[in-house]
Amino acid sequence: MNTVFRSKHEVVYELLHQAIIRGEYEPGQRLVIDDLASRYGVSAIPIREALRQLEADGFVEIAPYVGATVTEISADSVFEIFGLLETMEAIGSRSACRCLSDAELATLDELVVQMDEALETPDEWSRLNKAFHLQICEYAHTTLIKEMMRKVLDHWDRLRQHYMKDVLGLRLVQAQAEHRQIMAAFHERDAEEVERLIRVHNQHALASYNNYLLAAGHLHEKAEAGGC
Repeated sequence: MNTVFRSKHEVVYELLHQAIIRGEYEPGQRLVIDDLASRYGVSAIPIREALRQLEADGFVEIAPYVGATVTEISADSVFEIFGLLETMEAIGSRSACRCLSDAELATLDELVVQMDEALETPDEWSRLNKAFHLQICEYAHTTLIKEMMRKVLDHWDRLRQHYMKDVLGLRLVQAQAEHRQIMAAFHERDAEEVERLIRVHNQHALASYNNYLLAAGHLHEKAEAGGC
């Protein structure tokens, strides 16, 4: 069995990254290096390296004489996030449709089944949903798009946890119906229909969350672009 070595800064990065997404560190909160080093049991060096990586990913801002703070978030970013996801998924899904093996189709089918079984646990459904969409890009061999999607989905997770932690369940049944339609088109090897359904799927998701954010008073206008 091979053991994957991870440096201290990689471990700290992942712990901080997930903590920010979950909202353990609030938008605008200052991240004090000495406090973080004490919390994670490391020296200041891996903390600084992790913070620089988080800055590159858009989760932290580092300013002279101020230090590191968690980036602010805005409900308006829902438009940008979903627009990026729709575009990347349209490319990835169309490419995947041309080269999916029967075994890869079976893996995607199984993920949809697992999501059906997780309808009562939205956080688990969300994890499987992310895996489903990233797996499509994996099978498309679009490595750059997959990595970009992973980062955008992380920002979506943070936005959802901050504004809509308890409303994901409102979307799940419709999303699952759309996943099954997408899989049917994959089985037919119909790349144009797969792309169309992926776009519709993203646009429906954006409309659902956009309507919630409007009703909750977080937005003042509707989005016109789609997303995942």
